[in-house]
Amino acid sequence: MPLTIPREEYMQQGHTACAGCGATLSMRYVLKGMGPKSAVVVPASCWSVIPGELPYTSLKVPLLYTPFASAGAAISGLREGLDAQGKQDYNVIAFAGDGGTADIGLQGLSAAVERGHNVLYVMYDNEAYMNTGIQRSGSTPYGAWTTTTPVGSKRDYKRENKKFVADLMMAQNAPYVATAAIGFPEDLERKLSVAKSIKGPKFIQILSPCPPGWNYNSADTVRVSRLAVESRIFPLYEFRNGKLTLFKPSKTVPVSQYLYLQGRFSHLYDSEVKVIESAVEERWQSLLRKEQV
Repeated sequence: MPLTIPREEYMQQGHTACAGCGATLSMRYVLKGMGPKSAVVVPASCWSVIPGELPYTSLKVPLLYTPFASAGAAISGLREGLDAQGKQDYNVIAFAGDGGTADIGLQGLSAAVERGHNVLYVMYDNEAYMNTGIQRSGSTPYGAWTTTTPVGSKRDYKRENKKFVADLMMAQNAPYVATAAIGFPEDLERKLSVAKSIKGPKFIQILSPCPPGWNYNSADTVRVSRLAVESRIFPLYEFRNGKLTLFKPSKTVPVSQYLYLQGRFSHLYDSEVKVIESAVEERWQSLLRKEQV
């Protein structure tokens, strides 16, 4: 059976990530898919710490750190600079968390897509500002505990729904948009291969579970990722040439099976879980309708 995941490694030992970090697996798979002729831009995030202290790095490709809001602008400038040097064959990649994408960096991302730069923007989605202490982001799902949505006597968990940036990129009609999960690496590698073949701005949102932020056993990262897809709480899809294709998991599991594995949802009552289940079903049906258009 042929290998569907490249053997080459462009991420080395020595990084400083937490045990079971989904964001490190996301970077590893992205670099495998994009190859050695890649330059990566990282805004303020967990990944501005994970590669290690200067002058060392755990990556085998050029790495540029940029302020929180600037990933979209930085990849635009880097793309223009490489093109001016005749290096059109280099892949320019932003690798940013949900805080630097869904919130602080959204304007830079939207502008890069509007200008049509030939770049790939990867949002590794760990659903909170994890590097600075698990604060709520726009990508944090409804019902989740964070340090800024504490669950005390008032049960003040997050009351707003998750912001799906991939949906926003579809609305902006980016040439290629996809969602992915580290628990389905073959699907991710295929989507990266497609993204490499397309000129223009591409966007991939990768669900990247975080053991300390989501409060689960670090050995369960891949399991949590797969349950997110199988429960349909994080649908996998791709959008190309105006056409949406939705991935239907071979088996489905109850949303509660995904939620109960994580301490950040342990405060929810059964009635509140049912609210989440209803929202998941509503979004799934909405995506099915979009696929049929």
